[in-house]
Amino acid sequence: MENNLFESRVDLKALNETADKLRAQMAKVIVGQQKMIDAILVAILSNGHVLIEGVPGIAKTLTVKLIAKSISAIFSRIQFTPDLMPSDVLGTTVFNLATSQFDFNKGPIFGNLILIDEINRAPAKTQSALFEVMEERQITIDSKTYLMQPPFIVFATQNPIEQEGTYRLPEAQLDRFLFKINVKYPSLEEEILLLKNKNAFKGKNELESIEAVLSTQQITEYQKIVKNIVVEEHLLTYIAQIINKTRNNPWLYLGASPRASIAILDSAKAFAAINGRDFVTPEDIKEMAYPVMRHRIILSPEKEMEGISADEIIKQIINSVEVPR
Repeated sequence: MENNLFESRVDLKALNETADKLRAQMAKVIVGQQKMIDAILVAILSNGHVLIEGVPGIAKTLTVKLIAKSISAIFSRIQFTPDLMPSDVLGTTVFNLATSQFDFNKGPIFGNLILIDEINRAPAKTQSALFEVMEERQITIDSKTYLMQPPFIVFATQNPIEQEGTYRLPEAQLDRFLFKINVKYPSLEEEILLLKNKNAFKGKNELESIEAVLSTQQITEYQKIVKNIVVEEHLLTYIAQIINKTRNNPWLYLGASPRASIAILDSAKAFAAINGRDFVTPEDIKEMAYPVMRHRIILSPEKEMEGISADEIIKQIINSVEVPR
């Protein structure tokens, strides 16, 4: 019996080595922010999209550009602005005089890693263009469907402070993001080290120091490996109980959807994998619950006025559910 269990274990050696290489590439430029980097790595292994929120100047965009440089993949960047149209993102159909036919010119959304800068600057009409492609990895133009080449992962940034000229993201779109990562200011020690690193570059482009350590083929392989991480049945119940508690919480106006349950399951597997384990623990689930749920729940107006954060309510919910042993 023990021999059979040993044979069924998931080989994570190559995945862990690659994860360490990617972290090392990021550490050449980024100081601290280890949680953000690990969360992005988990999202890539889970094939999920990421919303990164933080004040300007804390390396949100730079981090995604560094990740893209560390991966041999097609990288595309789209700056969202109030005058951006859906066709500017998806592409347009143009009449070809030579062939007397309409040709489709692909937009910047066609790629593997897509960075959408300041996603909340575009109006709802343009944001809605992302609904199909984020969920189904395809777009439909003039009744014709175009599939995205795997992997296809969207990274979006937004500023939580500035409200002028911004548009609130629809709940349906927020739900399509696997994670919402809140990026904080660095500590004093981290900021001193950041300045030392910047000074050491002596004006050189930081991106030039980054080497590609991961291919799209490897990402696809690792995503398949992560699916085989072991999750005991009582942990599935634990995930469901946490999500269910969001739906009858008096502090919440809107609870998490079943998509959140699946997101916690998938991301907990990936988080266990990058930590060298072929099985999920309750701690993995707790860790992933925050980035998975913080953008999927809506606080009641009273709690919002009191200044209660989504993370505080998530913590209260997690503490109210008995941890399985």
